[in-house]
Amino acid sequence: MLYHRTGIPEEDEIVLCKVTEIFPNSVFVELVEYHQQGMVHISEIAPGRIRNLREYVTISREIVCKVLRIDREKGHIDLSLRRVNSTEREQKLEDLKQELKAEALIAALSKKLNVKVEELYRTIAAAVFKEYSHLYLCFKELVSGEADLEKLGLEKKLAEEVTAAVLDKFKPEKIFLKGEIRLQTYDSNGLRKIKTVLADVEKVSPSISLSYLGAGRYRLVIEDVDYKPAEKKWGKVGDVIEKFKDKISTASLLREKE
Repeated sequence: MLYHRTGIPEEDEIVLCKVTEIFPNSVFVELVEYHQQGMVHISEIAPGRIRNLREYVTISREIVCKVLRIDREKGHIDLSLRRVNSTEREQKLEDLKQELKAEALIAALSKKLNVKVEELYRTIAAAVFKEYSHLYLCFKELVSGEADLEKLGLEKKLAEEVTAAVLDKFKPEKIFLKGEIRLQTYDSNGLRKIKTVLADVEKVSPSISLSYLGAGRYRLVIEDVDYKPAEKKWGKVGDVIEKFKDKISTASLLREKE
């Protein structure tokens, strides 16, 4: 892995470690991202009494730990394995998985550009790490149009090459919110009223699609790459539907179970 962080971690930070030595009452590890040494006391390996540490860890095994204490003068870093919950562990491993994917993209691009992987990585990282903690976070924002590598400091041609590669490889998984709109009215211009409200729904976003189900029922599908903006669109559709209602008109927006 090319990713490396300078300095030392902060207390309570979640870090990836590689077991280097096992003693009767402690385990020594390398903090993979920092290239620093740390120690996990036997009491911080797992709850309860431990008879043999090798039942829990082995040499060269990678484990996710939490930083407990840091003695900056002595350079000691105390860690805990047992205080990392499943959500923290999964998130850390997912972060590193995505970062490795970003590094693989750079490795492939280095062959195309005929430059050394390490050299290309250092050039890109020098610009990206001014604003982001990980490459993949920047790459995600490149896909969504929220980041610009040239503005971050990369030479124009290289910025274009990296951006093109990212857009090709980091295609986000799409999510869908699905539901049903029900409209009923006794207005003399009811058909026009319904067409108007459906047009207003479609104006909320180009990622919205509607289809007729019959008897005043319409299928609604909202497509996006993240739930947060999708939920906002759902809320806006709800606001549009509410405006349809009056003394002789009813409307409802029903969400499909996911």
